[in-house]
Amino acid sequence: MQNEVEKYSDPEKQDRYDRAYLRLAKEWAKLSHCKRKQVGAIIVKDATIIADGYNGTPTGFENECEDEKGETKWYVLHAEANAILKVARSSNKANGATLYLTNSPCKDCSKLVLQAGIKRLVYIDRYKDHSGLDFLEKAGLEITQISDIE
Repeated sequence: MQNEVEKYSDPEKQDRYDRAYLRLAKEWAKLSHCKRKQVGAIIVKDATIIADGYNGTPTGFENECEDEKGETKWYVLHAEANAILKVARSSNKANGATLYLTNSPCKDCSKLVLQAGIKRLVYIDRYKDHSGLDFLEKAGLEITQISDIE
């Protein structure tokens, strides 16, 4: 299943699991120390969570994401980048995986998503800049937005 998109054959079951993983991503986002926006990510492969992430500063840095002006510090990592980096540090591979995000990826993170081999993206809210989604769609990723996850 390396090049195929991993999905359940039953659409109702797929929808139920998609919503459950999005609820997990939303819960994971609450771990972020960022004040402006808390974002969560879950990567699933072979019906197993292989990585998770939330937006925040790199390991060893203070947990303050915004500067004194309230702007996000340049070195804050996005949730999907943190999750992809966790996969890189593990023995897992993201080829064919599904990425669940509370917000759609920015243009920079969309490049990481594609290079990681992720084939499917499910997200709740659309990020203000749609170029990341446009890029992933052009690259052939299956993309689904589910706004109501309950």
